[in-house]
Amino acid sequence: MEALGINLGYLIMQVLGILILLLLLKGLLYGPVLRVLEERQAKIAKGLEDARQAAIARDNADADAKKILDLARQESAKIRQDAAAQGEETRKGIIVQAEDEARNIKTDAAAEAEQERDRILADLRSQVAAIAIAAANKLVGDSLDEARQRQLIADFFAKVPASVTQMSGASATVTSALPLTDAEQANVRKALKADTVTFRVDPSILGGLVIRVGDRVVDDSVANRMSALRDSLN
Repeated sequence: MEALGINLGYLIMQVLGILILLLLLKGLLYGPVLRVLEERQAKIAKGLEDARQAAIARDNADADAKKILDLARQESAKIRQDAAAQGEETRKGIIVQAEDEARNIKTDAAAEAEQERDRILADLRSQVAAIAIAAANKLVGDSLDEARQRQLIADFFAKVPASVTQMSGASATVTSALPLTDAEQANVRKALKADTVTFRVDPSILGGLVIRVGDRVVDDSVANRMSALRDSLN
C-alpha cells in the first residue's frame, strides 16, 4: 500500500470517519426527516380519506335534502288539496245552513202570519156576531135573548154535523171560518172518534165546519151550502 503511496492507517481513519458521519447523519437527520415525511404522508392520506368521507356525507346529505324537499312538496300539495276540499265542504255547509235558515225563517214567518191572521179573525168574531145577531133580529122582527144569540153564533161557526158520528180514524182535521173557542174545540173533539184533532182556519168557507177523517170529508161549510143552493137554482 505504501508502494502505491497510500497510507493504510490514514485510509482506515477516513473510512471510519465517513461511517461515523453517515451514522450521525442517519441518526440525527435522516431519521427525523423520514419521520416528518411519514407523518406528513399520513396526514395527507388522512386528509384525503376525510375529504372522501366528507364528499360521501355531502352526497348523502344532498340525497336526504332532496327526499325531504320531495316529501315537503308532497305534503304541501296534500295540504292544499285538503284545504280546497275542506273549503268546498265548508262552502256547501254554509249554503245548506243558509237554505235551512231561509226555510226556517219562511216557515216561522208563515206561522206568525197565520197566527196573526187568526188573532185578527178572532177579534173580528165579536163584530161579525153582532152584525149577524142584528140581521137575525131584523128578520124575525123581535129581539133574541142572550142565550139564543150565543147559540145562533155557535151554530153558525162551530156546529158539528150529525154525520161525523159515523166517522172514525186516528186523526182528524177540522176547518172553520174563524178560530174556534176552547169550548167549541172541546165540543168538536168530543163528537169526533179520532185520537188527534187538528184545527185550521180558512175564512173562505164563510161559516160552518169542514171535517176530514182519513180520506172521508164532511163539508158543512156555508160556502158549500151556498154553492149547492146556487146549483139547484140553476
